[in-house]
Amino acid sequence: MSFHPPPFTLNTMTPLKTLLHNIEEKNFTLGVIGLGYVGLPMSLTFLRKGVKVIGFDLDHRKIEMIGKGESYIKHISSDDLAIHVATGLFSATADFSQLNVPDALLICVPTPLTKNREPDLQYIKATAKAIGKVIRPGQIIALESTTYPGTTVEVLQPILEENGLKAGEDFALVFSPEREDPGNKNFGTADIPKVIGGIDAQSTAIGKALYGTALEQIVAVSSTQVAEMTKLLENIFRSVNIALVNELKPLCLQMDIDIWEVIEAASTKPFGYMPFFPGPGLGGHCIPIDPFYLTSKAREYDIPTKFIELAGEVNTSMPYFVVQRTMEALNEQGKPLKKAKILLLGIAYKKDIDDDRESPSYKLMELLNKKGANVSYNDPHIPQLRPVRQYSYQLKSTPLTAETLADADCVLLATDHSAYDYDFILQHAKLIIDTRHVFAGRKGADGKVIMA
Repeated sequence: MSFHPPPFTLNTMTPLKTLLHNIEEKNFTLGVIGLGYVGLPMSLTFLRKGVKVIGFDLDHRKIEMIGKGESYIKHISSDDLAIHVATGLFSATADFSQLNVPDALLICVPTPLTKNREPDLQYIKATAKAIGKVIRPGQIIALESTTYPGTTVEVLQPILEENGLKAGEDFALVFSPEREDPGNKNFGTADIPKVIGGIDAQSTAIGKALYGTALEQIVAVSSTQVAEMTKLLENIFRSVNIALVNELKPLCLQMDIDIWEVIEAASTKPFGYMPFFPGPGLGGHCIPIDPFYLTSKAREYDIPTKFIELAGEVNTSMPYFVVQRTMEALNEQGKPLKKAKILLLGIAYKKDIDDDRESPSYKLMELLNKKGANVSYNDPHIPQLRPVRQYSYQLKSTPLTAETLADADCVLLATDHSAYDYDFILQHAKLIIDTRHVFAGRKGADGKVIMA
């Protein structure tokens, strides 16, 4: 059941009441801080409804490309972007002193983990300080970055109030978790229900009106903490169930049972079950990270979260399992892993996208390199590796030819892109490690393909 905030009861016009009126009339400017895989799609969602958007980002490459009407994200069309840039409806800047210009600000910055799997809120804090320097009465601030329950009121709100303005009186403050799924052709930003919780009823009402101008369904909840926990539950649910099938995969391999056939058979049950699939590890901006935000917070309350932490351990162990299977497969052919030529197929964390955040492919490369292998990669969507949070490989995608396939001692399929010609790969590769079950049942796979 959705939470329904009561209407304003103030008899006089206040900055927040004026803000609500302007939002309802679509007479407002939106600011989006962080123009990545969350911020850029959200910007376009509002632009398509005629809302003026100013994007803020410290990456000057992104600012320049937006100015030219060019997209830097594969599933976002440059044509779509260019239309709004040409009309003046969309602009982008690295000048954070202009954060007082928009009436509404969406914070879409990263929330990674430290090396010790503790929440890293440096980007939220830095953004809050930038806003706090110029915040004015009559703005609404919405945090979309996934984080632990309490972040909005315990971390964000105090920083925003340092200049004397009060949340709920001078400006509205809400948490509304992003629900982006890059490359999903069935659900876009506009038609994914949007959860929102404010620090008070007025903030929630303004937040509902804001997101309601561009998104089809708004789900209001009673607090920012409920909204924050909602996002974590969604991703923990996936993490735990993926861990389950990842744990079953090695067992089924030892028992000579096809785990994918088992999943397909179980999926015929019309109730009480939904399929999850094993892989080489978890990737993306949410599932490998978000559960640890809750386990960290839970320690403050002396509440163990063993189930969540165990799922994380299972999922993070999968690259080690894949490397072990690779080493065993090479040994069967009388070849050591050291100095072996390994061609890794796929850097993106899932098929048909150019998003490599937290991709298990990077961990696979690290482990293989540590064991002395010579690793190259191919990914049709990522022609050159960019520095990411933990890795900085200076590699370009190797052309996928008959010669490069035949030259590799082992081809390791990490991401099952649709662009790959799997029959061609099977024809020319000497040995294939398949983490995605795409070679199963293909002619010529026996003796050449090892499942991992």
